[in-house]
Amino acid sequence: MDDKDAIIVGLAELRDKIEHNDFNFSRALEDIHMNIESALTNLIGKPASRLHTARSRNDQVATDFRLYVRDTIDHLMQQIGDLQRAFLKRAEQEFDTVMPGFTHLQTAQPVTLGHHLLAYVEMLSRDYHRFKDARVRLNVCPLGAAALAGTSFPIDREMTAKALGFDRPAANSLDAVSDRDFVIETLSAASICAMHLSRFAEELVIWSTPQFGFVSLSDRFSTGSSIMPQKRNPDAAELIRAKIGRIFGAQVAMTMVMKGLPMTYSKDMQEDKEGAFDAFDTLSLSLAAMKGMVSDMSFNREKMAAAAGSGFSTATDLADWLVRTLDMPFRNAHHVTGEIVALAEKQKCALEQLSLAQMQGIEPKITNAIFDVLGVQNSVQSRTSFGGTAPKNVKAQIAFWQKILST
Repeated sequence: MDDKDAIIVGLAELRDKIEHNDFNFSRALEDIHMNIESALTNLIGKPASRLHTARSRNDQVATDFRLYVRDTIDHLMQQIGDLQRAFLKRAEQEFDTVMPGFTHLQTAQPVTLGHHLLAYVEMLSRDYHRFKDARVRLNVCPLGAAALAGTSFPIDREMTAKALGFDRPAANSLDAVSDRDFVIETLSAASICAMHLSRFAEELVIWSTPQFGFVSLSDRFSTGSSIMPQKRNPDAAELIRAKIGRIFGAQVAMTMVMKGLPMTYSKDMQEDKEGAFDAFDTLSLSLAAMKGMVSDMSFNREKMAAAAGSGFSTATDLADWLVRTLDMPFRNAHHVTGEIVALAEKQKCALEQLSLAQMQGIEPKITNAIFDVLGVQNSVQSRTSFGGTAPKNVKAQIAFWQKILST
């Protein structure tokens, strides 16, 4: 057996030992590289001394880290797709369920719950593609750049890149060993994805309060109070909301590590891994927990419908009707609608509960057809513009996403 074959056989044996937790790491040796070389020497003898030819710890670490981040991206993309499918399934169940749409957390206009849930499918799609784009830029191989300047040995970097699943070898040896953009970019994608999870977690916290009462979570994702038996706390949502900060922190910390480093490798870069490992693990856990909550949550449709009609949420429909039917300039329609809302407030009733005569007292040209657009069901049915909340739009978008996510 020549030295090459001995090294290959020996490394395969050491790999099996590591995978079976049967490898004894020694802190007396400097790092993982010296542990492997020492163990290989004990196993095959002199040929092991050739292991480090044409390579450096710098290019090996950069390569290993890329392999880890690439695998992590693949895993997170799968989880994002799974969460999209969970949202999509709930949107299909609630495609025509009416709820209030909010601006400034104030009731604005009625929307469908299915439409609201599909908004998160859209957000997660952007997250998926950010990770996918980051993976493309990541997928170049530093191996062979050696310490920083390349090597004088006649190595085949195209072969090693292909063997490790990279698209090509890194073109500049200085950049190859010092680049950590791929980590920062992946952490940036992770931070934006985490922010989206935190937004829905916040909505679950708000919606599960007695004041809203839109949603409830089972015991799997909520707990009771130690002294107040009536309370159910949305613990999983609150923990997701809090853990997201660790991901943001890792991104900032990584950028701070790299911002002051000259070419090429500096010991500072040992700080590039711990925060990234924690951030990616945290995002993976949060995606799994959010998928569980989305599948678990139950909605109070009656309370949502009642809230959808509060705060004169169909006032915009009234103003739009004045513009469409009476050819009234929108600014004038806005003023007329404000007067009608003020009258309904004074009468302590909903807009659709005003009589035609009462409305005509403010604008004589209003006809009985106005009642076709008032009321939350009429409102959501009318929002048929592309991207609007009408149930038929929601059903079309559900069909679109079912096709996309099935592949």
